[in-house]
Amino acid sequence: MAAVTLSVSTVKPLGDRILVKVSEAEEKTAGGILLPDTAKEKPQVGEVVQVGSGKRNDDGSVQAMEVKVGDQVLYSKYAGTDIKLGSDDYVLLRESDILATLA
Repeated sequence: MAAVTLSVSTVKPLGDRILVKVSEAEEKTAGGILLPDTAKEKPQVGEVVQVGSGKRNDDGSVQAMEVKVGDQVLYSKYAGTDIKLGSDDYVLLRESDILATLA
């Protein structure tokens, strides 16, 4: 079986899906205590790196995406599918799983 090497530029989300690069987990608490890997929580913030074409409405038209490449977003804790491309972590989610954009 041949191995397939994927990169961010070769992954194109379909429909209303978005590919988000996950931000690094916090290394220490606000009080300065270093956290071991087992105590770190999965980050819910990331940067949009690819977007799909948009959601298809009942009449066949395509609704434009509200987020764009480069946006910092906050997404649901257990949403999407985790993907590892190279050494970076990504999550593939639906637009409805995005809770907010960060300024």
